[in-house]
Parts: sequence; C-alpha cells; structure tokens
Amino acid sequence: MIKIGIVGLGGMGTVHFKNYQHIDKCKVVGAVCNSESSRQKAVEYGLRPYRSVMEMIENEEIHVVDVCTPTYLHKKHVIEALNLGKHVIVEKPIALNTKDAIDMYDLAEAKNLRLFVGHVVQFTKETEILKSAIKGGKYGKPLDGYFKRLASKPKWVKDGWLFDKEKSGLLPFDLHVHDLELILSIFGEPFKFNFTSCGRPDASYKEAYRINYAFDGLNVTVEAAWYNASYPFTAAWRVYFERAVLEYDGKNVILYEPDKEPYYYDLEEEFTVETGINLPPTGMFYRELSHFIQCIENNLPSEIVNKAQVIKGVEIMEELIKNE
Repeated sequence: MIKIGIVGLGGMGTVHFKNYQHIDKCKVVGAVCNSESSRQKAVEYGLRPYRSVMEMIENEEIHVVDVCTPTYLHKKHVIEALNLGKHVIVEKPIALNTKDAIDMYDLAEAKNLRLFVGHVVQFTKETEILKSAIKGGKYGKPLDGYFKRLASKPKWVKDGWLFDKEKSGLLPFDLHVHDLELILSIFGEPFKFNFTSCGRPDASYKEAYRINYAFDGLNVTVEAAWYNASYPFTAAWRVYFERAVLEYDGKNVILYEPDKEPYYYDLEEEFTVETGINLPPTGMFYRELSHFIQCIENNLPSEIVNKAQVIKGVEIMEELIKNE
C-alpha cells in the first residue's frame, strides 16, 4: 500500500484526494494545510491536518508527497519532501525558472527518488487520439498545427498571487503550459519560436499571446488568453496531415479525410470521478495519478511526462515572460 501525504487541500488538492480514493494500492493518510478552511476539509476527509511537510512525515508513514500548493511554493515543498526521502508528485508547472526545475530533478536523482509533474492534458482521450494518429503515420506527416486555450480572467484565485509574475509566471506558466507540454511531447523541441502579446494599459500582465513554434516541415500556432470579458473557457486544436485534418473542437474529435464523411471519435470516459471544483466529472486525473502510482510501484520514470520536455517547457515559458 502506497501511502500519500497531500500538501495543499485547495482546488487541485481536493481533485487529487478524490481520485486517490478510486486507485488501488494507495491511500491518502495526511495533509498539510495552511488555512482554516483546508484544515476543516482535511478533518471532513478523515485526515489529520499538519502545518508542515516535516510534521506530517514525522507523524505518518508516507511514501509519496503530492504537492498541490500555489506555484511559487512548489520548490520549497518539493525539495523538503525529497530531502526527507519521499517520492514526489507536483502540480504543473514544476517551477518558475529552469534552474529550479533542474535542481529538483537533480536532487530526486541524487536521492534515487521519483519526481512527477502533473501535466494532466497528457492523459485526456483527445490527446491519446492525436498521439496515435501521429505515431501511426496513417495520414502522413503533420504539416500544420493550431492550438488554443482561452478564458476570461480567473476569479478563483485568492490573494491575487496568480497575477504576480514572481509567484505564478502569469499566463504562460498557468495556462499556455498545458498546450506547450502537449506540443513538446508530440512534435519534439522546436528549432525556433516567436510570439506577440497584448494587454490593456492598466493590466499588470499580458492578457493574450499568439505564439509560433517552428519544427522541421511543420508550423504550430498557439493562442492563449485571459480575456477581460465573460468569455467561455475554450480548449481546442487542429492538425493538418498530408491526407487528413484531425480536429478537437472542445467537445468532439473529428477526422476529415478526402472524399469521406467526417468521422467522430468516441470520447466517452470508461470511468469518471467528481472533481469537487468547477470542473465536470472526468477520468483524466484518475489516469494521470494511476500512471504515477504505477511508476512508483515499479520504480520507473514516466514515459509520458519526462524530465527533458518538462525542463524545455520551463525554458520556453521563461522567454515568453522575460519582458513582462
């Protein structure tokens, strides 16, 4: 039985806790809580709330520390857990700069421990379909890609930390990170990229980005935005192959081939879990956390979310916010 301690019982900590309840051979046994509401939530979940990672580990048998705190606290909690000899799962993004990301991975390797980053978009049904189409080669080489992830300015954040460059990395690290990690995992490292960004004069950050990633024989354009408008959350992509277009419109994955009717893939989840936040029931977190737990059981790195692509993603995002 793999015993887990969660650090941070906010939105993502709640999501992770609820999913662990359905994963065999693991159990959440404690939580680090820094607010009265999260301490109350821990008690409701049957967990003893602690004030630090060290206190939790001193009082509970813990094999894995799952870090779900705000981004600027990731390094502190990850380093502490690794130094205490525990495997770590940390929510995306791993860090706000390349050096911190490398330091965390280097420490994990030195301690012979596993470190996994929660890039959950890698575990969706639509991502599985896209990766299969590219790997299988049935439709030829991908020639062009377009990804978008758009939303209104987040209102869920407390204390405004999400809009502080030094604490969140702003829009690139919080929103674009999802598509960037997916793009790197599918197409590899771009040989160059450029971007434009814009924002209202009175905004303290850029509210919209258009980014162009260039690969050998392939161009990928990405839009990411926190609009100052009541704009519905939109996540979609389209990839043009030599013999087909494969598109995810936010609800359906559709294959368009020459002289054929469009084909709609089955995206029905085999298993879903209530998230406890403003996300509908989904199976992606269950698949993600199940994968990480299995990797820990077998003492193997993840082939889905690997060190090289995570670090390259942080490096690119650093460039995107350099002049913010």
